[in-house]
Amino acid sequence: MTTQAYMKDYPRPQFVRKDWHSLNGEWDFRFDDDNRGEREQWYAQLKGDRRITVPFTYETKASGIGEEAFHPNVWYQRVVELPLERQGQRTILHFQAVDYTAKLWVNGIYVGQHQGGYAAFSFDITPYAVYGGANRLVVKVEDSQSCTQPRGKQRWINDNFECFYVQTTGIWQSVWLEHVSLSHLKAVKMTPDLDARTVRFEYQTEAAAGAGALQVETRISFKGQLLKTANLVIDRPWLQLEVDLFHEANGPWRMKTWSPEQPNLYDVEFILFENGTEVDRVHSYFGMRKISIKNGQVLLNNRPYYQRLILDQGYWPESHLTPPSEEAILTDIDAVLAMGYNGVRKHMKIEDARFLYWCDVKGLLVWSEMAATYEFNDEAIESFTREWVEIVRQQYNHPSIVTWVPFNESWGIPQVLTQVKQQRFTESIYHLTKSMDPHRPVIVNDGWEHTVSDIITLHDYEEVGSRLLSRYADKDTLLNGSIAFNNSKYAMAEGYAYRGQPIILSEFGGIAFNTGKGWGYGNQVATNEQFIERFKNITQAIKDTDYICGYCYTQVTDVQQEVNGLLTEGREPKVSLEIIKAINLA
Repeated sequence: MTTQAYMKDYPRPQFVRKDWHSLNGEWDFRFDDDNRGEREQWYAQLKGDRRITVPFTYETKASGIGEEAFHPNVWYQRVVELPLERQGQRTILHFQAVDYTAKLWVNGIYVGQHQGGYAAFSFDITPYAVYGGANRLVVKVEDSQSCTQPRGKQRWINDNFECFYVQTTGIWQSVWLEHVSLSHLKAVKMTPDLDARTVRFEYQTEAAAGAGALQVETRISFKGQLLKTANLVIDRPWLQLEVDLFHEANGPWRMKTWSPEQPNLYDVEFILFENGTEVDRVHSYFGMRKISIKNGQVLLNNRPYYQRLILDQGYWPESHLTPPSEEAILTDIDAVLAMGYNGVRKHMKIEDARFLYWCDVKGLLVWSEMAATYEFNDEAIESFTREWVEIVRQQYNHPSIVTWVPFNESWGIPQVLTQVKQQRFTESIYHLTKSMDPHRPVIVNDGWEHTVSDIITLHDYEEVGSRLLSRYADKDTLLNGSIAFNNSKYAMAEGYAYRGQPIILSEFGGIAFNTGKGWGYGNQVATNEQFIERFKNITQAIKDTDYICGYCYTQVTDVQQEVNGLLTEGREPKVSLEIIKAINLA
């Protein structure tokens, strides 16, 4: 089952126009280690000395280059024909993700730049384009080994170490074009209200100079049946409409909620009219679901919901952070579901929008976690905040996302336990996130040393179930800061008290087989029987701790030197998925 407007490989499934053109594939490419390209005007005519397959970065084998050494400046070029009949429209060039600073020239003219390795961005290239002829697109990407830019699990030295992997430099998600009318929809923010049985739409529009009367028609359907049509006159760029969908003829009993067990999605179509003539049509979808917290429990649709999550880093051996195909995304999601998990904690990575689409469709909960910086200063604060705001806006409409995780294990905030200014930074990000999205919980510093946080999460790689059970027997002592756990970490930062939030053990396990290479957490095991026994005992210990309302096992797959996945890098199961499922569901 898919949504009504689903198109395979469409890069942005939450905001679909049927007329688009992929620019993935071969581009001219060149390293610029001396940073002389701009001085020598490479943007006018890039003399690329090799070819690269976009959207794979030069560090990957899938790119056709496969060189892992760090290069701070790289250039791309592609020539694109724009049809003459598109003249009079706007041409938008979309980049789903480029790491880290992208600069664009079209036909030798500078268009603009974007900074941030994980957020999508776009340029209106209409003023620079030639219609009915060839257009030269040139992109320069600047990267660094600075720890003030959000890196996630990318290394900042020349070799892999601990749990940090080969860096990602350049275009690493899809590049594509679409043509839109001069007056068009820029975005729609959708907020379902389960209790009120309504949906709120916030429209952002772009009006042509001297545009006539604009009106947007919103059509909502379920499994092909039209349920509601609503109309709104557009008289300013931002406008809001609340639609009462379930109190009319269909009756409130007809409302279909979204959950992992029943991932019901409503299709929605937005049609923009100017002076009564259609000028834009966009397809999307939403799910009627509610995430809330009550009495120390996380509730889904007003009922306590036990979260069985698995840590997912989203790396592939041939393509690193970039999914090699949409089929590869589905393979991972299906494996997670086959093992009895109902969600993923997407770790230190903002994932491809197609991954979130399939989580929406198949019913897989997602914790969306920001890529960390590894220093704390004004530059890190600014770069982190700017990109996080972009990401929350871009991912807001996905019903599968149930939790925001801006910080993890004090990365980027190394003195948050005691330092007030780092604590205030985490508070500011918490409240900023809540101002944009008051409907999802926000975890501030996943793992330990929490400040303000809707959920208290703990990381513990204890490998003996009985010791794990004993450690968490005394909830009050553990959470009031009087004892430490996991290498002398405390649950709360100094000056903050536990206030009855839900408790989730959001990292544990990490079991690795003794293969003589790579690493996992704790002692490595020699046999399947040893693996299953340890997995069963630690998982059951968490379930037997009655105040813990969910867990997250580390991890789905091996990643480079880290060999503690339930699957290999090549997605081969190490133990029976059915046995893992039986333990999870016991």
